[in-house]
Amino acid sequence: MQFINTLNGFLWSYVLIGLLLASGIYYTLRSGFIQFRLFGNTIKLILGKDPAMGDGQIADKNQISAFQAFCISISSHVGTGNLAGVAIAVVLGGPGALFWMWITALIGCATSLIENTLAQVYKEKEPDGSFKGGPAYYMSKALGWTTMGKIFSFIVVFTFAFAFNTVQANTIAQALEGTFNLSSSTGGIIIAILTGLVIFGGLKRIAHFSSLVVPVMAIGYVVVAILVLVMNIAHIPALIVLIVKSAFGMDAVLGGAMGVAMLQGVKRGLYSNEAGMGSAPNAAATSNVSHPVKQGLMQAFGVFVDTILICSATGFIVLLLPNYATAGETGIKLTQIALSHEVGMWGNPFITVCIFLFAFSSLIGNYYYGETNLSFLLGDNKILMTIFRLLCVVTVYIGCIAELSDVWNIADLSMGTMAIMNIVTIAVLSPKAFLVIKDYIKQRKEGKNPVFHVKDTPSIVNTEAWDD
Repeated sequence: MQFINTLNGFLWSYVLIGLLLASGIYYTLRSGFIQFRLFGNTIKLILGKDPAMGDGQIADKNQISAFQAFCISISSHVGTGNLAGVAIAVVLGGPGALFWMWITALIGCATSLIENTLAQVYKEKEPDGSFKGGPAYYMSKALGWTTMGKIFSFIVVFTFAFAFNTVQANTIAQALEGTFNLSSSTGGIIIAILTGLVIFGGLKRIAHFSSLVVPVMAIGYVVVAILVLVMNIAHIPALIVLIVKSAFGMDAVLGGAMGVAMLQGVKRGLYSNEAGMGSAPNAAATSNVSHPVKQGLMQAFGVFVDTILICSATGFIVLLLPNYATAGETGIKLTQIALSHEVGMWGNPFITVCIFLFAFSSLIGNYYYGETNLSFLLGDNKILMTIFRLLCVVTVYIGCIAELSDVWNIADLSMGTMAIMNIVTIAVLSPKAFLVIKDYIKQRKEGKNPVFHVKDTPSIVNTEAWDD
C-alpha cells in the first residue's frame, strides 16, 4: 500500500496533470475555443430550446434522450469530491486553488467535447434499439486496439462498479450515522435496496432516475450557495481579489505559494470533473441524437456544471468561514461547519442530504459505466448481467460497513491508468473528431439542423450506428 500511495502521488500530481492540461490547451486552441464560441448553442441544447433538438431523436421506446445521457454522466462525476475535495484543496492550497479549478474546467471542456463526440461516432446499436459505447468501443472500432479496449473495460468495471461504489456507499452510511444516528449496517441495507431498485430497471430506469435527481440536487445546492453569497454580498469583491491574488502567490499569508495553489486546484478540478478520464463517454454514447457533436457539447457543459458551479459553490462557502484555515477540520466536516456558520443549524442536515443525493447518484452512474464495459467484455448475457447486478448490490452493502482507505487508493491507481489509456487514444483519434466538429459547424452556418451522414466523412469507418 505504501508503494501504491507513492505511485498515486507521482501519477496524479505530475503525469496526469501534465497530460490533461496539455490535452485541454491543445484541443481548445485547435478547435478555435469552441467551448466558448458555442456556449450559447450548448445552453439551448441543454434546455431543449434549440430547434436542432426538435428533430425526433428518440425514435424507439428503449432509447434515451441527450439530456438523460447528460444526467447519467453528471450523476457519476458530481459526488462527494464536490463537497469534500474542494474544502481539502482550499485548506491545502489556499483560496487560489479555486482559481486554478476554474482554469482547469474551462480548458477541460474541450477535452470532454472530443472524447464524448468520439463515443457518439463509434457507438453501437443494440437489437432492442438502444445504444452503447465508450472508450473501449472507439479503441476497438476506430483503431483496432481490441486488447487495449478489453483491458480498459476491465479497469472500468473494477474501478467504478466496485471500488468507487464501496467508497460512495461508505460516505452515505457515515453521513446517515452522524446526522440521524442510523447504524452502518441499517444504513447499508437501505442503500443496497435502493440501489437494487434502480439498477435492476435497466438503462431506462437509470436514465429516468438521473434526469429527475441530478437537476434537483445541483440546482438546490447552487441556490443555497447563492443565498450565502447574497448574505455576504459586501465581502464578495474582496473575496474575488483574494482568490486571484492567491492564485499567483501574491498573498503569501493567506494564499500560500503559487505552485501549491496551482497543484491543489488543478488536481482537485481534474479529479472532480473527470474531463479526459474516459468515464463520461460511456454515458454519452447511449443517447439518440442527429449529430455526435450535440452530445459532445452537452457533456462538455457537464464539466462546467461540475466545477464552475458546484465546486465553486463549496469553495465560496468555505472561504466565507473566518477561520477556515485554522478550524482544525477539513473535507466534508469543514464544509458542514462553514455552511452552518452562515445559515444556522439546518446547514448540517442539509449537507447530509446533499451527500446522500450526490453519492447515491454517483452509485447509479458508476454502476452504468461498469455495465456498459462488462457488456463489451462478455456480450449481452442476461444471466451474467443479473449476477453482476447482484454483486454490485452486495458491494454497496459491504462498502457501508467496511474500512475503505486501501480500496480508495487502489481505485485511484486504476483510474489513473485508465485515464492515460484514454488520453493517448483520443489524441490519436482527435483528427477524426475535428472532422465531425467541422461538419457540425458548417451545417449550423448553413442554417441547417446538423445531421451526421457517414458519406460526408469517408475517412471515418466502422460507424454502423449512423448508417441509417
